Amino acid sequence: MRKSLLVFAVVMLVASLSAHAQNTGNIRYKWYDGQGLMHFSDSLTADAMKYGYDLVNDRGLVVQHVPRQLNAQERAAANKLATEEAAKQRAAQEIVNAETQMLEAYPDEESYKISQQQTLDTIDQQIHTTQINLRSQEKALTDLLGRAAEMENAKQPVPKYLADSIAQQRGVVTEQRNTLHRQQALRAQTVQLQAKQLVRYRELKAAQAQSQQ
Repeated sequence: MRKSLLVFAVVMLVASLSAHAQNTGNIRYKWYDGQGLMHFSDSLTADAMKYGYDLVNDRGLVVQHVPRQLNAQERAAANKLATEEAAKQRAAQEIVNAETQMLEAYPDEESYKISQQQTLDTIDQQIHTTQINLRSQEKALTDLLGRAAEMENAKQPVPKYLADSIAQQRGVVTEQRNTLHRQQALRAQTVQLQAKQLVRYRELKAAQAQSQQ
């Protein structure tokens, strides 16, 4: 009985060593050149690294594939692609984080709408302040123009300081008008954005409610 066990152990050891030699021993290199012709080599060559190669054992089985080396332009393109993909993943994760925080901050739709209205109220206050300033600056410009008109009607030359003041005041009025237009455009854009955000909020709340069922 002991002799049988010893013979069995020897056979298993030989089989194991044979399998290991088949898997790792007598490795050769196989690759295809630019014309698609297959090549074999016992050592790693520059062409194999250029085109990419397979590690082949003595049974003809591929045990590993090594892709070809990239040139500088290809490496730059690959790095750019990897960077863009990483940026997309970060942006997607930021959206997920922002939406999670939104649901935590506003447990119901009413509180979310109140927050949106507060944003509009802030913009409206800025618009109101700009309108007041604009009316004040327009009045100042009107007064300067009136003084210049009186001098012209009296056949008197308009002094340089007055002409310069008018030009400067016109610039102030123009800037105030541009500011008002930007603020009004921002409000319109905010209203549109908030409508989309409210739709998304409702979708997230519905999904949240369904997951809790």
